[in-house]
Amino acid sequence: MEIRIGIQHSPREIVIESDDAAEAVTETLRTCVDEGSTIAMKDARGRTVIVPGAKVAYIEVGSDEPRRVGFLG
Repeated sequence: MEIRIGIQHSPREIVIESDDAAEAVTETLRTCVDEGSTIAMKDARGRTVIVPGAKVAYIEVGSDEPRRVGFLG
């Protein structure tokens, strides 16, 4: 699933590909933003991304649905 995090006063957003369940990710992100604590997430490649929860402008969590490949006809 794809997670997009917008940071205050930054023109670029952070994009993370995660293998975790959408509900678990959403709950973790909501808690970190509400508390203003640090968000630390591992992406699908094993990299760790750390974001200050107090500076988050928005978060978009994509679905767990796999991407389709090919053409629809």
